[in-house]
Amino acid sequence: MIVRELELDLDAFEGPFDLLLTLVLKEELDLADVDVAGIVLGFVERLAEREELDLEACGEFLILVSALMELKARGLFPDEEAELAELEPEEAAEELARRLAEYRQMKEAAAWLRERLAGERDRFFRVGPAPLAPEPERRLAPQDPDGLASVLRLLAVAPPEVSLAHMTLHFPPVAQFLERFRALLRSRSMFDFDQEMEGLSRQEQAVAFLALLELRRANQITISQAAPFAPIRIGRTEETGASNERTPAWNLRSA
Repeated sequence: MIVRELELDLDAFEGPFDLLLTLVLKEELDLADVDVAGIVLGFVERLAEREELDLEACGEFLILVSALMELKARGLFPDEEAELAELEPEEAAEELARRLAEYRQMKEAAAWLRERLAGERDRFFRVGPAPLAPEPERRLAPQDPDGLASVLRLLAVAPPEVSLAHMTLHFPPVAQFLERFRALLRSRSMFDFDQEMEGLSRQEQAVAFLALLELRRANQITISQAAPFAPIRIGRTEETGASNERTPAWNLRSA
């Protein structure tokens, strides 16, 4: 088995392993984009197909892959190498001591994780969503049957009828004000409408005004007003005066 002829199918490269090494050395392919794990898997699959262990090919492959990993590791930290080269001997010693301390912490953390994994090795976790929690059973508090029946009887009683008497408007008849105004004109030739309506409600004033319009339509009165919102003066017409002369009994009627 010739390692350099190993066919690779990676995300950043497709072709023989020898061509990949050539492109990397000529810096035509960024090694950071190369999936080294994919190369290893390709080699292992090729060995599985041959069904025999080629120690010489394995050794050659390990040398090439280790070289690629070293180059890739150096390419990931170019600035750090430049910074370390510029340090003084004392500063470099301090930086080395700091890295050793970090390495010791990582090593202790790895040992702790290994112990946890060994302790939890015999435990198996359920794969999938957790089961739904059972709904609690709701129980009704003890109730008195007689009390419940009395409440139901109260609900069954028809509500009292709502009275609308306070919303009913009572209007006096128009004929009442017609007779009143005719009586006034029999005793005098003119009167002030606002003075005669003093003390009456708004409904009664509205009905009285309708009576004035009815008398004016019959040409029994005259309506005058000096200016807007000025007092309304009501006078009798000649026909009203002649009618009063023909029927003197009207003067005996009160308003």
